[in-house]
Amino acid sequence: MDEERQTVIAGKNPVMEALEAGVPLHKVFVRAGAHGMERWVARAREQDVPVQHVDVATLHHLVPGVRHQGIVAIAAAQPYASLDELVHGARQGGQCPMLVVLDGIEDPHNLGSILRTVDCVGAHGVIVPKRRSAGLSATVARTSAGASAHVRVARVTNIAQTIDTLKKEGLWVFGTVVEGHASMMGDVDLTVPLALVIGGEASGVSRLVRERCDALLRIPMAGKMQSLNASVAAAVLLYEAMRQRSKVYG
Repeated sequence: MDEERQTVIAGKNPVMEALEAGVPLHKVFVRAGAHGMERWVARAREQDVPVQHVDVATLHHLVPGVRHQGIVAIAAAQPYASLDELVHGARQGGQCPMLVVLDGIEDPHNLGSILRTVDCVGAHGVIVPKRRSAGLSATVARTSAGASAHVRVARVTNIAQTIDTLKKEGLWVFGTVVEGHASMMGDVDLTVPLALVIGGEASGVSRLVRERCDALLRIPMAGKMQSLNASVAAAVLLYEAMRQRSKVYG
């Protein structure tokens, strides 16, 4: 928790100063039912920063012993990129885009591990939703072993709509599932411009997102366990994509 505290900003004036200065923020927490917070909430939303209303005990837990005045902000360890930067950044470098879309990964350790793998395989970025998702916190930076400083992460309002945008940009979108009708990952061409969708730890890829995918993939399983940890599944799929691409692109 000590490392997390370094990213916490507490109190009305400090939070407003951070918002006005454009400090990258992961989230702003406001005490539920508190009066006079409209200006802070409005400014946070102008900056595209998620606002969560919580009880006072949560605020006390975030900043023990600190006078928070009913508002606490969590600073992002790194600034977020735009979706356009992810898609066009790869193409400007003459590469075939490979992105990872995370549909509800809430464990910061999983996100950190995925960012590390993304950097190792040379993928071009990660997309996360603004809500019900881990963000670029200090824990993520630590777990990624520094990869979060090198991997572009875009934060979007709606994953399903973002997938529609990616498809319009010419990317193939492949969702990952553990059950139902799906192709084995080795049977699908992953050398195309693509986005791999990894579902959340508990419920996997959501129905709306699954319906928008071009195809669904499964990882072969030979043991009694029928699913992998989200970060492990992401690593397996990304290395399969890397293996295929190395034969085509060298």
